[in-house]
Amino acid sequence: MSAAREAETASTARTRSDRPAPAITPGVRRTLRRGRTWIVIALALLAGALVLVVVQGAVRAPGSPLAADNPAPGGAQALARVLADRGVEVGQVRSLDGALDAARGGATILLHDDLGVLDRERVRELASVADRIVVARPDFAALEVLAPGVRLAGAAGDAPADAACALPAADRAGALSDGQRLLAIDDDAEASGFAGCFPSGDGFAVVAGTSPDGAEVVLVGATTPFANETIDEAGNAALAIGLLGERDAVAWYLPGPGDADAADAPSLAELTPGWVSPVLVLLVVVTVAAGIWRGRRFGPLVVEDLPVHVPASETGEGRARLYARGSARLRSLDQLRIGSIRRLAAALRLPRSAEVDAVVAAAASTTGRPAASVRALLVDAEPQGDRDLVRLARDLDGLERAVHAAISPDQALEATDPTGRRP
Repeated sequence: MSAAREAETASTARTRSDRPAPAITPGVRRTLRRGRTWIVIALALLAGALVLVVVQGAVRAPGSPLAADNPAPGGAQALARVLADRGVEVGQVRSLDGALDAARGGATILLHDDLGVLDRERVRELASVADRIVVARPDFAALEVLAPGVRLAGAAGDAPADAACALPAADRAGALSDGQRLLAIDDDAEASGFAGCFPSGDGFAVVAGTSPDGAEVVLVGATTPFANETIDEAGNAALAIGLLGERDAVAWYLPGPGDADAADAPSLAELTPGWVSPVLVLLVVVTVAAGIWRGRRFGPLVVEDLPVHVPASETGEGRARLYARGSARLRSLDQLRIGSIRRLAAALRLPRSAEVDAVVAAAASTTGRPAASVRALLVDAEPQGDRDLVRLARDLDGLERAVHAAISPDQALEATDPTGRRP
């Protein structure tokens, strides 16, 4: 009874040992589950970036501000079309050279430097050539060159209701809408001939005079008289058409990045706030520290100790399963050939450094087989299917038995069981 129980226990243990061990290598699902926090953060950042792009695209007005071809509220397409209907040739200019050429041709220059690209030298160059310049919302460089003594004076509290000046365009307009910006005139500028229109407090919405270079200059503090969304309010349209329609041509000059002086442009270090560099250094240090921290391994690579000794049969069976799953017949046959060549070299008393051709020649000479057939079996033949693989494996075993039989017939007979198979 005890013998039967021992046999049953041994059979159960053998069955359990034949079962494949559970895999402990983390799979895709486990990896995703471990990194779900970082995945959620990445998705949230991506969604935020997409929302920001969509919002910026929806909020940002198309085209350049006050451009003659811009139909957006901040553009000036309506004014450009009205001027064209009145016979005024409206030409858009995107460079200083184009503005200079138009000025030499006698066109009125409408200057709106929204980005503050032009420096004093370029404004002075334009003023030295142009006969008439209308500046919408002038900056400091334009005021210093075109109208010394005229300065910015803030925004108007109420809409200017009276022109109170001799400028014909302003007199026809009568009044302007809300949203005007004011310009102040000091005594020197007033003495040089500059006068203001549409007064509000201590400033004026429009200032006209003659620049030191002799150009007729009209400074409009705001863009509201020209913009599409406000040109139809109060006398804005009358003022804009009167200022730009006095001549047959208007050069609509909006300076671009190409007009900036690269030598005077601030460097990246000058534009960068002082706190950026320390923060970048801190981020680099934190990134390196996080990489070192996450890259360290605490303890063994697996959750349990592996056995020190792995039976060769299990290794062979596992590799055979991998070869069978990948249909790697030639690789499987190569492994069998390597073993056969080693055993044949040892049986034929050849050195370990013997080449395959030497083994082929010795095996062919010993068995009396043609060297070509032996080489094809050991080197050249390729299995076309599982049946060819099995046949070539049997032929390799047969070649080994033939060599052993030719070397020592008695040992070959003793090593063969009654069924004719090797143990």
